[in-house]
Amino acid sequence: MAPPLSSWPWDSFGKYKYLLYGPLVAKAVHSWREGIVETWYLHILILCGLRGLVHQLWFSFSNMLFLTRRRRVIKDGVDFKQIDEEWDWDNFLILQAFIGVMFLNIMPSLGDLPLWDIRGCIVALILHVGLSEPLFYLVHRCLHKGFLFTHYHRIHHSSAVLQPFTAGFATPLEHIILTLIMGGPILGAFLIGSGSIGLLYSHIIIFDFMRCMGHSNVEVVHHKVFEAIPVLKYLIYSPVYHTLHHKEKNSNFCLFMPLFDALGGTLNVKSWELQKEISSGKNDQVPDFVFLAHVVDVISSLHVSFVFRSVSSMPFAANLILLPLWPGAFVCMLLMWALSKTFLVTFYNLRGRLHQTWTVPRYGFQYFLPFARDGINEQIELAILRADKIGVKVLSLAALNKNEALNGGGTLFVNKHPDLRVRVVHGNTLTAAVILNEIPSNVQEVFLTGATSKLGRAIALYLCRKKIKVLMLTLSAERFQKIQKEAPAEYQQYLAQITKYQAAKNCKTWVVGKWLSPREQRWAPPGTHFHQFVVPPIISFRRDCTYGKLAALRLPKDVQGLGVCEYTVDRGVVHACHAGGVVHCLEGWTHHEVGAIDVDRIDVVWNAAMKHGLTPV
Repeated sequence: MAPPLSSWPWDSFGKYKYLLYGPLVAKAVHSWREGIVETWYLHILILCGLRGLVHQLWFSFSNMLFLTRRRRVIKDGVDFKQIDEEWDWDNFLILQAFIGVMFLNIMPSLGDLPLWDIRGCIVALILHVGLSEPLFYLVHRCLHKGFLFTHYHRIHHSSAVLQPFTAGFATPLEHIILTLIMGGPILGAFLIGSGSIGLLYSHIIIFDFMRCMGHSNVEVVHHKVFEAIPVLKYLIYSPVYHTLHHKEKNSNFCLFMPLFDALGGTLNVKSWELQKEISSGKNDQVPDFVFLAHVVDVISSLHVSFVFRSVSSMPFAANLILLPLWPGAFVCMLLMWALSKTFLVTFYNLRGRLHQTWTVPRYGFQYFLPFARDGINEQIELAILRADKIGVKVLSLAALNKNEALNGGGTLFVNKHPDLRVRVVHGNTLTAAVILNEIPSNVQEVFLTGATSKLGRAIALYLCRKKIKVLMLTLSAERFQKIQKEAPAEYQQYLAQITKYQAAKNCKTWVVGKWLSPREQRWAPPGTHFHQFVVPPIISFRRDCTYGKLAALRLPKDVQGLGVCEYTVDRGVVHACHAGGVVHCLEGWTHHEVGAIDVDRIDVVWNAAMKHGLTPV
């Protein structure tokens, strides 16, 4: 049986735990109608919302890797395990709302308070420095001993990479202690008659702000500030300072003021040298591999890792919580289009190699605007040149970034810059391999749309060698004949040109490389399976048919720091073109993979992917 106050009583409620705010909301509405004296219930609700916003804003800032990656204390990414463990980080807000209500019931006659009273702020500051800081220091040291650490404090230290949400990830006992530490100065000011609404809000918000800063994993104060004002080293802690406490556990116990660690002899001697190094922006690492992604649409842009961690750590789906943010996302799209800068959104480690995702500030529909073509290619080219300059080994292009009509599958950049050290990879060879390995071995006939595209051509030529008849949908006899002539003479008979969907009404294996409308899907016979390599994926219109997802592979189990789902695919899964770049990097291949797919390399790339632990989904 777990010790008391070591787990939350509403652990089993899931998202329904927010219904616990219901009585408080009802009381706040009722109190609002009664008069201003009873608006304290409303203040509690507003504070809960503001405190959650403080944690969210700090999270967003610390995970904007294009701004913060050089000043990150721990370079690793946050993995799914930590995200799941910290999922209910906001439990403490419910607890402290209950404590606030209990306080109102004990002291119902608060009366009308001024908006601001400077005397109360001075009293609260004195009580915080003279009471809260040393009390927290002593209690915190006790929590690091034996039974208390094992049952009450270890959970807070279990997070490998500190995040602002980690500040709320603790047991009820710890948060009760923190409530007393935080509330003591406020209560003292109220008891001597100098309390105010402004004190209540400012003290609590600043308290949360400082805790989030310490857990942000990003050094925000430059070391020159501490050098110019040395006393600040003992008056305000830093993310580096607090991270050392989480890593080494027996030092840096302070709340916000290292002064008490200095007095108690628990000051970590590495604190300020490490702070100087990281705040100087030297904690950066050149990745071996970069995946150059793009956004599909406005709403899916909110799936990036620095918006909502709970959303980005799950496969993308339309979510009601995202709809109110659509206008803001649209404005950001326009700004990104104007600024035209690639940015880093996520990274992970695979067998000691750092892999990063850079994103081109272009949305799916923009790739189909004729006047945007040159601008998009310019941004892709700049990203390639930047990767080449810093020493990246492999750069892989996401779906629309390697569009044939846009840049010939990356050929444009390789031809323009023949001396590139970075290898440019479209990853389509592995995409073709994934699709081909999904097709059952007993299939005799396949219907192929997008048949003259890079992927369509490779799939058709590979299948015909297996003596599988391929119905290639294309209106261009010239393009069909060109592909047919590439096949060995004895296999050319297995390639057939068709110009209408009706010709495939008896074929139950459709490989879709061109978007299908519901009307076009109706020609497929019942029981058809739609394999696809079209972006965006086709709509699942037929209930009597099955639909495959875009070609993807599951990453090896030894991947570290991966905490973001790639668009609609599951956790730990990446699209095949992404995986193709990973394999290219792991194998150390020195050729560019651009332009037409080498059909002879499809099995080579597939076997290499299997060798490195990637697995079919």
